[in-house]
Amino acid sequence: MADITYRAIDILRSVNAVLAEDTRQTKKLLDHYNINQKLIPYHQHNEHKNSKGIIEKLLNGASFAICSDAGMPGISDPGFLLIRESIHEKIEVITLPGAVAAIVGVVGSGLPCDSFVYEGFLPHKKGKQTKILNLTKEKRTTIFYESPHRIIKTLQMIHDLLGPDRSIVIGRELTKKFEEYIRGNPIQLLEHFKKHEPKGEFVLIIAGYDKK
Repeated sequence: MADITYRAIDILRSVNAVLAEDTRQTKKLLDHYNINQKLIPYHQHNEHKNSKGIIEKLLNGASFAICSDAGMPGISDPGFLLIRESIHEKIEVITLPGAVAAIVGVVGSGLPCDSFVYEGFLPHKKGKQTKILNLTKEKRTTIFYESPHRIIKTLQMIHDLLGPDRSIVIGRELTKKFEEYIRGNPIQLLEHFKKHEPKGEFVLIIAGYDKK
């Protein structure tokens, strides 16, 4: 709850309404800071349908804030469509700084972060192998999001396609109560998850290829 700026609190109080990926989650945040604000559901299932109406209201002088459940709207979260259309209509878009798991993770990983690639969520099935194979000669650190239900299969695939020696860091529940980093090669991480059931949200950070 503390990972929020004074400016963000001021804006949440001043807008006409808050577009929320999950109104229940955003209400917890608003209640924590005693913000009484109208909440409008805005998520992946309705953003295409609702963006046009929101743009019309913005053009008529209304103001909205977008909140995703965690992280940054637009970064593997709803928001991109509305941002793009707002810019197209010459509506001012203000981006507020805040915690983003991908950035927090790569900085805290200890892997090089002067140059990195963010790939979002790995495909569930088709294309996953190709994504990982593309890292065979990728020299930059690569960041993925992955679910606890698929992390073991993903680590096994990394082992099979990239070899047993590639350094990996998993950031779990970053910026939350049970935040932790798990570091090692694919074999070591697979052994870890044999003893600890995967739970929470994962940032998967893979070291770049090093010909040495």
